[in-house]
Amino acid sequence: MVILDVRENIEFEAEHVPDSICCPLSQFDLMAPGILKNIKDSEIVIMCRTGNRATMALNELKKFDVNQHKFSVYDGGMIQWKAQGKDVKGKGAVFPIMRQVQIVASSMIFIAFLASQFFAHDFVYLALFVGFGLALSGYTGICPMVFILQKMPWNNKKNSDGSTNGKPNCCG
Repeated sequence: MVILDVRENIEFEAEHVPDSICCPLSQFDLMAPGILKNIKDSEIVIMCRTGNRATMALNELKKFDVNQHKFSVYDGGMIQWKAQGKDVKGKGAVFPIMRQVQIVASSMIFIAFLASQFFAHDFVYLALFVGFGLALSGYTGICPMVFILQKMPWNNKKNSDGSTNGKPNCCG
């Protein structure tokens, strides 16, 4: 059995099932065909945090020729895996990066709105800039704010071996 983890790289680095393979859903169309080509005649269990992204990935697999594999979704994802007391490796849990993006973006828009009302109307351009960035990331699948947040100290906890940039079995 092979576990294909479709969470983002930073989530995978924080905690993952030993020997699982990272294939983020945001890069799934690019990475999955190569990964699947290298896995022969195996049962592949798709995992994410709760099972929602894994189900989306399973639907994406219909685009590929997948007759050589049997796919399933690990119901409950990493939350269920840990609740069952199964082994987990990584640097330790972090706040999911997409939730961090949502918090930062919404806070910036809210602050820009207040500042445009009470200080200078030009602050409205900050809200416009953030909204444009969110729309662009939705269209392209690339979010610059994710790259910035990944550099923040709370997202760079040290591994048990003292390293901060190791990416075990993580493609990308």
